[in-house]
Amino acid sequence: MFLHILAHNLKYRVVHFSYCRSKETISRQFNNVLRAVMKVSKDYLKLHTYLEDPNESKRRWFERCIGALDETHIPVTVSPKDRPRYRNRNGDVSTNVLAACGQNLRFIYVLPGWEGSAGDSHVLRYALHRQNKLEISTGKYFLVDAGYTNGPGVQNNVIDEVPTIQVIEEWTRFRDTLAINMFANYQVRRNIV
Repeated sequence: MFLHILAHNLKYRVVHFSYCRSKETISRQFNNVLRAVMKVSKDYLKLHTYLEDPNESKRRWFERCIGALDETHIPVTVSPKDRPRYRNRNGDVSTNVLAACGQNLRFIYVLPGWEGSAGDSHVLRYALHRQNKLEISTGKYFLVDAGYTNGPGVQNNVIDEVPTIQVIEEWTRFRDTLAINMFANYQVRRNIV
């Protein structure tokens, strides 16, 4: 079940019908296997410090770029009275996490804890004005997706400058490994493991 969920990005309710098991059992077993994988991940996963770019001439388009910024939704369990606030646009109950990654592919800012219904621009605006705020130097910017409006330090219209952006398998693997490690570090900090 664990590999089936990961390989096909399935929700527990879909697996529930395939395996004839309760969603609670699927969730519990998935998390048990995930914890076991996280414990042995240091022995079997090789983390790259950065992705090498064979064509350095492409970097000239991003000289002033600090890195990339985006949000992700993480499924959570909340009380029934709070569910409407945490329900995202897909109808799932989740928390919205803003993360900024530098050019060396290391996280430089993470803002967790927003309701799943919170919009990208709203969370970014809060991150730029809170006490422990996201700092963007003058003349520098983050690359973002279309969920954000252009503004100081945010640029989502690089399509005028870069003709194509190709997703490579190495980046996908690196991103997934990074997410797994973030989750493991979170669990260690919260003494969940």
